[in-house]
Amino acid sequence: MKLNKTLMMAALMAGSLFATGSLQAQDNTNTPPTAPAPGAPGGRARMTPEQLTKDLGLSDDQQAKFKEAMQDMRKKQQDLRKDTTLAQEDKRAKMKEINEAFQAKAKEILTAEQFAKLQKLMPGPRNRPAAATPKN
Repeated sequence: MKLNKTLMMAALMAGSLFATGSLQAQDNTNTPPTAPAPGAPGGRARMTPEQLTKDLGLSDDQQAKFKEAMQDMRKKQQDLRKDTTLAQEDKRAKMKEINEAFQAKAKEILTAEQFAKLQKLMPGPRNRPAAATPKN
């Protein structure tokens, strides 16, 4: 009688393990994670001048100046990324200077309201959640 109880318990435990394993296998759909929305934190989406023009409601004059400022910033960033003579720390410092120069130029071109909206739209450390900010 004691042997029957032991065998029954072992059979129930084995059955529950198999059932749990098959349920977990059904939950795993092997779908890749979805990419963040453009402009969302963590996303590497690039805001185009046309997209920003629409989102910020720029006038024709503002649009031309802003597009030129963005193109200048991106050219400087690309050149800096290609520069293999600088140390990583120097590149970071230079990138920060480029971004600050763009921010100053944008502040001249945009109204205060448009600039505030730009700050929210542009990817960068100022828009990352505190937990995602790297700590050096």
